[in-house]
Amino acid sequence: MKQILGLLLVLWLCLTSFSLPAAAEQTQANQTQLEDQRETIETLRLEAFDATNRGDFATAETAWTELLDQLPQEAAIWSNRGNARVSQNKLEAAIADYEQAIELAPAAPDPYLNRGAALEGLGEWQAAIADYNHVLELDPNDAAAYNNRGNAESGLGDWDAALRDYQQAADMAPDFAFARANYALALYQLGQSDEAIRTMKNLVRKYPQFADMRAGLTAALWIKGDRGEAESNWVAAVGLDRRYKDLDWVAHTRRWSPAMVTALDKFLNLQ
Repeated sequence: MKQILGLLLVLWLCLTSFSLPAAAEQTQANQTQLEDQRETIETLRLEAFDATNRGDFATAETAWTELLDQLPQEAAIWSNRGNARVSQNKLEAAIADYEQAIELAPAAPDPYLNRGAALEGLGEWQAAIADYNHVLELDPNDAAAYNNRGNAESGLGDWDAALRDYQQAADMAPDFAFARANYALALYQLGQSDEAIRTMKNLVRKYPQFADMRAGLTAALWIKGDRGEAESNWVAAVGLDRRYKDLDWVAHTRRWSPAMVTALDKFLNLQ
């Protein structure tokens, strides 16, 4: 994957295309310079990935920027800096990076996928869908593009289309847990609560630490009247991720379906 925002491309370093002068002394000097440059690039690359893994996206952005000083024609570096910027909510700047990556590598699907996610963050649903459609033209088997297109369709309120895309993503990539989770949320939004609960229970059985579906089961089971099981799942959910206590985060960052948000609100307020 590619990830709502956060997939890293593998950095491809093309360091064998340098031409060296014929003179031996100059060749040796240039080889030394090349070795120094390689070492600098590798150090910056490791720093960027390490900072990303630690969640220090500002440091990662700085490292990618310094790498671009060395390798300005590398589309992957532009895309990776865009990812670091998205993670800091610098959406317009990220989109500019993705567009540079697209200009350098128009046949690569990842910059379109990442730009689509940034456009979603700006609420530009149709533009995001256009990017995901293009990804699927380049790679019809890209499960992330189906999932993300479902996200954009849900942003437009087209839950039937979103349900189809989530199901397609989950069927294409059975281990893509969030695609199946999104499918469950869409089912609930469309009034298919029993099937939604069944899907969420299957996910929790397979992934016991899946806080999103623990919280989803809490909300859906509470509305159904299974209060004990709802509260049991809630203890597990907040033990794993306390953000589910924040309805604003659930609605606007995680972007649950409105019906699921309402159900969780009723649980939190014991209605």
